[in-house]
Amino acid sequence: MFEIGKKGMDKGEKPMARDDQLLTGSGVSEPPKRTVAGKSEPAVIGPSIRIDGDVRGEEDLLIEGEVKGTVQLKDNSLVIGSQGRVRANVYARAIDVEGLTEGDLYGSERVNVRKSAQVKGNIIAPRVSLEDGARFKGSIEMDPQAVEAALGKGRTNVAALNGGAKPGQPGSKPSSDAQGGGKPDTAATSTQA
Repeated sequence: MFEIGKKGMDKGEKPMARDDQLLTGSGVSEPPKRTVAGKSEPAVIGPSIRIDGDVRGEEDLLIEGEVKGTVQLKDNSLVIGSQGRVRANVYARAIDVEGLTEGDLYGSERVNVRKSAQVKGNIIAPRVSLEDGARFKGSIEMDPQAVEAALGKGRTNVAALNGGAKPGQPGSKPSSDAQGGGKPDTAATSTQA
């Protein structure tokens, strides 16, 4: 009998599968790799890449290069790799730091600072972990309302972020009428810019 094959193929030779073509460099670009959960692997800013400006996206990101400016991945996760150097305020769902970061980190879910990390800045997230050996200089705020306000979620007022509270809520200062004075104390009254 005779074999039916594609042009240019010898008898008995099987046509290459698409995956084999990718491995042999046939000019076809490789599709995004998939993980078990069905999500694609994170986008990567490689070690030789330097970005001055804002980085925004709708997918997970791994930074191994240098970024100066702002990083906004509000609904996604960010990994600052061991070679990564980020001099920016970072807004993401989850942040893992293994490299150098200078700037504030806002995580709507969590921020993890690994033992190889150097962080200079404030961390605002409901869950924060610092591994033994990590270098950290700044403050940590684990107030969910502060995180929501910073990421633009929810309706938290600015006074609540500055340590105040809305009138009538626990922690709010009593009015002058409640103190029995009837008139506000003009010496204590000031306006904030």
